[in-house]
Amino acid sequence: MAADRASGLRTRVLVLAGILALAFAGVAGRLVWLQVVRADELGALADRQYSRTVVLQAERGPIVDRQGVTLATSSAAESLFVQPRAVADPGRVAARLAPLIGEPERDVRAALSSEKSFVWLKRRLPPAVAASIRALREPGLGFVPDPLRLYPNRELAAHVVGFEGVDGGLEGIEAAFESTLVGTPGKAIVGRDALGRDVVTEAVLQEPVPGQGVMLTIDRTIQYLAERELDAAWRRTKARAAMAVAMDPRTGEVLALAIRPTFNPNAFADYPRDAWRNRAVTDPFEPGSTFKAILAAAALEERVVRPEELIYAENGRITIARTTIRDWKKYGWLTFAEVLQKSSNVGSIKVGLALGAERYYRYMTSFGFGVPTGVALGGESRGLLREPPRWSALSLPTMSIGQEVSVTALQLVAAFGALANDGVLMQPRVVRAFFDAEGRETRRFAPRRVRQVVSAATARTLTRLLTQVVAEGTGAKAAIPGYDVAGKTGTAQKLDPRTRRYSHAPGVLSFVGFVPADEPRLVMLVLLDEPRTERWGSEAAAPVFARIGAEVMRYLEIPPRDSTPLQIVTGGGADRPPVHRVSAALASPAGERVMPDLRGRSLRQALTALAPLQLAVDLRGRGRVVDQAPAPGEPLDEGARARLILARPAAR
Repeated sequence: MAADRASGLRTRVLVLAGILALAFAGVAGRLVWLQVVRADELGALADRQYSRTVVLQAERGPIVDRQGVTLATSSAAESLFVQPRAVADPGRVAARLAPLIGEPERDVRAALSSEKSFVWLKRRLPPAVAASIRALREPGLGFVPDPLRLYPNRELAAHVVGFEGVDGGLEGIEAAFESTLVGTPGKAIVGRDALGRDVVTEAVLQEPVPGQGVMLTIDRTIQYLAERELDAAWRRTKARAAMAVAMDPRTGEVLALAIRPTFNPNAFADYPRDAWRNRAVTDPFEPGSTFKAILAAAALEERVVRPEELIYAENGRITIARTTIRDWKKYGWLTFAEVLQKSSNVGSIKVGLALGAERYYRYMTSFGFGVPTGVALGGESRGLLREPPRWSALSLPTMSIGQEVSVTALQLVAAFGALANDGVLMQPRVVRAFFDAEGRETRRFAPRRVRQVVSAATARTLTRLLTQVVAEGTGAKAAIPGYDVAGKTGTAQKLDPRTRRYSHAPGVLSFVGFVPADEPRLVMLVLLDEPRTERWGSEAAAPVFARIGAEVMRYLEIPPRDSTPLQIVTGGGADRPPVHRVSAALASPAGERVMPDLRGRSLRQALTALAPLQLAVDLRGRGRVVDQAPAPGEPLDEGARARLILARPAAR
């Protein structure tokens, strides 16, 4: 019996040991399965439950004008997120949080109660708001750096600069140069601590790299002058829209691009999408009589007509293809120069018919019409220019007066820029350079010559004719005292969509020209779309051109003409340069004429101060006076000669 009991005990022990061994083997196998076979999968699951990798946005590069003045910059801000599983009482937290972030309490509560492990609550909060939320000390809430984009000049150049949204640049330069501005994002891990009491940043895996800055060709001062005058005209005429585009014809650099209506890019969502559109590149229009300058360039280059050649204007009406086209006034015999001065439709049509469809089309395309300019702004239109096989019997006559062809404002400015630049078409540009976070230039964009459209002789002849348009013709109100202005007015009717005929209501009123005509520094288009209080481009747009142009000439310190033209001397030589003569005399209290201190003054201010002294003045350079001879306070002899050295301040 004892032996049987011992045997049974051993059996039970062996069975128990076997069970324990099997249990241990099962546990060990399970551990191997979980910790080895499924380790990566379960680790990722744990990370998703308790931590998350988030993107750290890089600081976006600034956008500056040609002088280095900031147009767009980034400011420190943080984005708020929540891990809902760490929020014990979503209702209470939502009630405290909603007023701070400006969101409906219901929406905040829904986010805090989400089944997701990670939810963004509010992007790009200012530091003061972020500090107020931190003071709540609510578990589950956390922040990551996320720079806020600011536009310190508000509406100024809004259509060029554009704006940035949560997902990057959406309009203008912000969108066109997104890859340059955005930089390289970083990465960080965020999650709860071991007890799930708070959200912490566990590690920065990759530091963000700031984006590059973009320097524009826009000049903030010229942009302001253009916007101020354009806005006043837009409001006064109650026009549907308005534009002013200014460019340096020598380089193709766009100096100003003003659009109305406009918007504030700091609050772009508060404006209709229609206000965001850069109409200067997206909206083609029929140019009307401004296009007669393009016809004239082609006809003069092909020797179809000479400025003094007489053309009979048929007493103001001509019938072609059973359609009668009229002049705004009855004319008989006109020279071709007078056809431009008086903007005769009949005279222009006769010149167009003599030129012919194929040659006219070739010059229109050579001036850049029918293709985008390549200015690097989104949504650019090519306009409308059909090939001659698709023209009707009426197409050549109507295109001769700027109908049945559509152009963008930038195309038209570039074409007139070619006339101002001795017949050389330059590609319009809005970007000068890229620079890094330390302000070092990384890439410079040089002016790009597109082609020689007409000869320099033709361009100068046409400039003389366009100067007469302003001096004696329809462009009289574009005149700027002291400067020769070359340009052309335009009054284009619009097609009525109901009748498919041109409406008699005011359409597109414009003036495009350049100044000074003999050495152009500014080519500019002013356009008013469907104004309610004006009917002619000569009355509505030309005066705006004059006001902007006069201010820009003063800003650029381009001296007006006088009886003895002023020449800026850029280097020394054996011959004495031409001088600017002034009259009258200025005496000191003792009766002695003395030289005033002119250092730091603009050229205009210096010449004004010297006006009473009856001096000959030699000039070198441009900008403000940095040196002078004679020295300040030095007595001046009869017939004395002053020498001024000018220089521009270094760009910031």
